[in-house]
Amino acid sequence: MEQEPTPLMQPLQDRMILVTGAAEGVGRAVALAAATRGATLVLSDHPDADLAAVYDQIEASGGAQPAILPLNLDTADEKGCRTAADLVGNCCGRLDALVHCAAFAPYLARIDDYDSGEWERVLRVNLTAPFLLTQACLPLLRASADAVVIFTSDRVGRTGLAYWGAFAAAKFGIEGLAQVLADETRDSSPIRVACLDPGIVRTGLRARLYPGEDPFTLPAAESVVPRYLDLLEGSGFSRS
Repeated sequence: MEQEPTPLMQPLQDRMILVTGAAEGVGRAVALAAATRGATLVLSDHPDADLAAVYDQIEASGGAQPAILPLNLDTADEKGCRTAADLVGNCCGRLDALVHCAAFAPYLARIDDYDSGEWERVLRVNLTAPFLLTQACLPLLRASADAVVIFTSDRVGRTGLAYWGAFAAAKFGIEGLAQVLADETRDSSPIRVACLDPGIVRTGLRARLYPGEDPFTLPAAESVVPRYLDLLEGSGFSRS
């Protein structure tokens, strides 16, 4: 089990971190863990998601008071993401890390049968919205002395698998987006970029796609948190 930091162990002290998909699964686990390490969290998820529960847990554990940023990635456009970034800027003044954990897949289906409307929606939530939000937040990230952008990928974004359709296509796109952004920022800014595949863990998305699977046979979302923390704290990768 991950050791809880003592008051003297605050490797993320005063760091401003925006986490999408923070109401559930990996996003929630990352947000809670970062808060225990001294970070100030901006919690983002769909407006209907229960971010208040995560907010209350952070406050109850003695963490810095977080901010809540409802953002519907289904409909988020350039203007909406810039408005969201402006809200973060007005609240925090800068952004030290952006962690993309939000994900959406409605079902598994053959390409023959994939609904075109759902295809567009999956690409928007998993690829277009992360691009737009990252683009909008780049000025805030450049205002940090040591900024990090973490995209969450998936095994199907590295090796395509049958029936994963638009989700796989979007995650291939996320891999490419991360590589392009890393190359563009490597020598021109203090921004570090990573793309992390957390593997198969127990989440609501997994349960929806595999309703007959016993979720307790899978690792909890908290099991992958150390990999995100390594990147947030700077030990997960090096820049050459």
